[in-house]
Amino acid sequence: MIPHTGNVFVISAPSGTGKSTLTSRLVSNLEGLIFSISTTTRAPREGEVEGRDYFFVDPDAFDHTVAEGGFLEWVEVYGNRYGTGRDWILQQLAKGVDVLLDIETTGALAVQERMPDAIMIFLLPPSAAELERRLRSRGKDSEEQIEMRLKYARHELEFFPRYDHLIVNGDLDVAYRQLESVVLAARSRRPRMEPTARQLLSEF
Repeated sequence: MIPHTGNVFVISAPSGTGKSTLTSRLVSNLEGLIFSISTTTRAPREGEVEGRDYFFVDPDAFDHTVAEGGFLEWVEVYGNRYGTGRDWILQQLAKGVDVLLDIETTGALAVQERMPDAIMIFLLPPSAAELERRLRSRGKDSEEQIEMRLKYARHELEFFPRYDHLIVNGDLDVAYRQLESVVLAARSRRPRMEPTARQLLSEF
């Protein structure tokens, strides 16, 4: 097989939809697919490893990268900043590795603007009532937090027309097969496989 450029997959979903469960399973099962590693200004937590969990930098270095346009997207959360490094993504793609970005809608659309060929996936809950049930069953959010998450879920859902694939996570196994199918189908697209086909053609 001739080496070829990898794909960028961007997946977004309201909190409680099951995104983390599905994406972890996908990366574990599919060779050649990795999670994007973010750059952050926060200090490492116990057990976190530089270059595996995050790239840890000081605020000045982060500011410099922002000024140089080195992030596909970045966000500030609770006083710490997180960004998706452009050069690191491009290095993985050049090796033929597929990269999965698990990010919220604002960051996802920023990536799409800078990488129009990114494959955009939105994970949907089967219903608003089921999403609320799942949030409550986790038992870790206050009533105020649940209401806030549901309100934000509606806000995120308004962006679904910007995504290429919409997958409903009603049955986890069905949703997984659909998600896996998106990745496998993207790997067989002509632009990615053309070098292999041309090499084969030259052998006749």
